[in-house]
Amino acid sequence: MTVVLDLQDVSIRRGPKTILDSVSWTVQEGERWVVLGRNGAGKTTLLQIAAGRMHPSAGTAHVLGERLGAVDVFELRPRIGVASAALADRILPSESVIDVVLTAAYGMTGRWREQYEDLDHERARTLLEVFGVGDLAARTFGTLSEGERKRVQIARSLMTDPELLLLDEPAAGLDLGGREELLAALAEIAQDRRAPVLVLVTHHVEEIPEGFTHGLLLRDGQVHVAGPLAEVLTAEHLSAAFGTDLEVERHESRWSARARR
Repeated sequence: MTVVLDLQDVSIRRGPKTILDSVSWTVQEGERWVVLGRNGAGKTTLLQIAAGRMHPSAGTAHVLGERLGAVDVFELRPRIGVASAALADRILPSESVIDVVLTAAYGMTGRWREQYEDLDHERARTLLEVFGVGDLAARTFGTLSEGERKRVQIARSLMTDPELLLLDEPAAGLDLGGREELLAALAEIAQDRRAPVLVLVTHHVEEIPEGFTHGLLLRDGQVHVAGPLAEVLTAEHLSAAFGTDLEVERHESRWSARARR
């Protein structure tokens, strides 16, 4: 199988602080990964490396066959779709929804003087329809609800037909209905063999969509355990990673966890 991500002994240091400590992780074509861990465990930093937006302080990172530090990241990044709170913060509230999606074709977060073809507009509208926000195309991003913004961001992340799709807490801030609608849409993508490799970061096992195959648990910047989802999402592993005595249940294709009584 084709290796999509290959991190070997990757560390990230900022001054005296080590954010990631000797992380090794391999993701192959066709896999759908969820990354879990406590606040500060290093999840978002790991995703920044996978997105080609941060280079390791030590170790090696290959993304889509290219080694970070030896590749033009501006050529690499269009091959990677990203949806994150950090990206959403860079989108102007006055930007139209259709332009939020369109500008991903140039790796931008605002219209300037670039030109788009009819096929670009058609793809952007199709993606908005897929995520149930096609009727919002003319609205401005700042007028959307949190759930609508999340769906627009994921539509944007797919605009370039990426080979790798990275989602940083896509369900954060959503109410129960909005969360379930979003997870249903992500489950459709996860179960589509033509879809890109997926990596989703979350704090909650309840936010893992159907169709995800593998899990990575981070603890204090290190890999606690990684592998097939059923082997990772055990009470023992989750309790150690989150520092709480947990019981874990699986309901068909969905998971839940709560403190043990």
